[in-house]
Amino acid sequence: MIQFILILHTLAATIWVGGHLILTLGILPGVMKRSAINELLEFEAKFEKIGLPALLALVITGFYLAYSYGIRLNNLFVDGDSTAIIVSIKLCLLLLTLILAIHARFFLIPKLTISSLWTLFIHIILVTIIGLLMLILGVSVRFGGM
Repeated sequence: MIQFILILHTLAATIWVGGHLILTLGILPGVMKRSAINELLEFEAKFEKIGLPALLALVITGFYLAYSYGIRLNNLFVDGDSTAIIVSIKLCLLLLTLILAIHARFFLIPKLTISSLWTLFIHIILVTIIGLLMLILGVSVRFGGM
């Protein structure tokens, strides 16, 4: 069962991080150069259909995997175990991702203009970097920690 959950987690991470890399490296430069807000909104609408379920799957499978490694809420942030520390860091990064996503979805995207495009650009870059950090941390759990 744990192998199946790990495969689901990895697939969801591939979708989430891969989609943000495509957005950051493939779509965003042209959007910023041409101020093509519609291109960004079109990608966002398409990616949201698979990206958000992938993020939800990451959260669910991530908690399951952490639990299977013996991580409990009472030993996050205080236990010296490298896996507990990594899970603690990933939870903080997840919270930051959710804050950025909620801010972008409900405050930036509905009122997106040329002048606010840079703020969304920064959000996208941050979420991509956070996703990559979480990916690196997740792989480090499987291979003995940092």
